[in-house]
Amino acid sequence: TPENLKAYAKYFVKYIQAYAEHGITVNQLHVQNEVFADQKFPSALWDSEALKVFIRDYLGPAFDEAGLDTDIWLGTLNGPEDMAWTGGGYGMTLNNYNRFVDNILFDDGARKYIKGIAYQWAGQNCIARTHESWPEIELIQTESECGTGDNSWEYAEYIFHLINHYFRNGATAYTYWNMILDDQDSTWGWWQNSLFTITADKHEVRRNPEYYVMRHFSHYVRPGAKVLGTTGHFNSMAIAFRNPDGTVVVVAQNALDEERPFEFADPDAAERGFKVTLAPRSFNTFVLD
Repeated sequence: TPENLKAYAKYFVKYIQAYAEHGITVNQLHVQNEVFADQKFPSALWDSEALKVFIRDYLGPAFDEAGLDTDIWLGTLNGPEDMAWTGGGYGMTLNNYNRFVDNILFDDGARKYIKGIAYQWAGQNCIARTHESWPEIELIQTESECGTGDNSWEYAEYIFHLINHYFRNGATAYTYWNMILDDQDSTWGWWQNSLFTITADKHEVRRNPEYYVMRHFSHYVRPGAKVLGTTGHFNSMAIAFRNPDGTVVVVAQNALDEERPFEFADPDAAERGFKVTLAPRSFNTFVLD
């Protein structure tokens, strides 16, 4: 009801103001985590029309009235309106996903308040279209697909593909899920992958394959880096960034069971070219001054 939506918008204003009183700046507000998921913990399902009306008529104006400069984000979007959990992932209808976003963004009153869109899971299937249609809107990936707890090298190769895919299609950040889990049965009922595993018997720390995938990107690609346009046979398995200090970082995967030659040439600086041999089933990072 309008009364509830007005109160909810006021709640967000007070939430941001309360953190500010303690010296904590909230620079982004993502209106609802996983708008399509009815979870075992407190959740809220939003259809496209309701979310549009809330942002346009209540949340945006409430921020204006309070003088807040916190960015409002559309998300997090974890699937389309008719998505269904199938036990191994989210089934989805791409057209419904696009309609969900378009219904909101084509409304000028709602669009003026939306700074970015946060995608996860099924978002990989429509982020390219969103970036092409709305290039001025910032996009981020907010939850990496977390597998089924086997922490295999094969799944790490899939995560490399996801990171590459999201960054190539406009995402400015990629968020991993989970950081640390133990090796006991999940109370969630769905065992998941993690960067680190803490063993219950010996309390040892184990780095899992996806830790190394994330490190290849996060250790060398600096905040503010730009994705470079690249071409070639390895294009789907490699990505290049230019850091703010001018260094170029090339992250390349060899997903084959054999060694493969790899060559990189920077058209703007011929001296940055190199030729190497990538080991089988490997991840590799090259930093060029």
